[in-house]
Amino acid sequence: MAHYRTAWISDIHLGTRGSKAQAVLDFLRDHEFDTLYLVGDIIDIWALRRGIYWPQEHNDVVQKLLRKARKGSTVIYIPGNHDEFVSHFLGHFGAITLKKNDIHTTADGKRILVIHGHELDAVIQNLGWLAHVGDWGYKILLELNGVINYARRFFGYEYWSLSAYVKNEVKNVVSFIGDFENAVVRYAREYQVDAVLCGHIHHAAIRKIDTIDYYNAGDWVESCSALVEHHDGKIELLKVDLFSLSPGTIEALSEESPTEQPLIS
Repeated sequence: MAHYRTAWISDIHLGTRGSKAQAVLDFLRDHEFDTLYLVGDIIDIWALRRGIYWPQEHNDVVQKLLRKARKGSTVIYIPGNHDEFVSHFLGHFGAITLKKNDIHTTADGKRILVIHGHELDAVIQNLGWLAHVGDWGYKILLELNGVINYARRFFGYEYWSLSAYVKNEVKNVVSFIGDFENAVVRYAREYQVDAVLCGHIHHAAIRKIDTIDYYNAGDWVESCSALVEHHDGKIELLKVDLFSLSPGTIEALSEESPTEQPLIS
């Protein structure tokens, strides 16, 4: 079992059919952490308001997270926009601490601002209704993902994400991702940190923007990814193979790459 100093996971979206809860359970089962950050959108209240969907696997994820905390891991929960109701209850709750944001210091002394990222999303902040419309469109793309990949798996092809393809290829979406990343970095400078780590846009990455290291933990709907810190302070991006959830299918992507690590093919 791999043991890391710190791990960051975001955007599990429990309560939706697109959530890859089994992949989360496999990841939590096969890894231990001194500190575990839940970087927002863990439970999707937006989806649950439209209709209750809560299979046993989703309950198992919650129980597994609570068990991690009881067994000694420090668990820090930073709410996102889909679970924003949690932000009204900041503080210590048993073994779990809820915070608006946090500054994490790595083993080698790097200061990282940890936020979900919706604070820097102009659509979320100024056009809430449009965000909900986009959420519906994203839900449709995810449902199409399921149909397409059922056929691809039958014919022996690897997993392919239609929603990720749209995000990567549509010019306006690519522009939004770039604008978002730059806005997050500008925001981080106010905290005088070395790096910023977020989620929100379901686009996992490790890259340097000007003088700030930018990390995005990705999600557990499309890329099934997490960021981890080794005991020497090195940070890696881990991805789970969606067609093979057994131990050993996780590939490490190093922070040493000079450009964004493409998790989505």
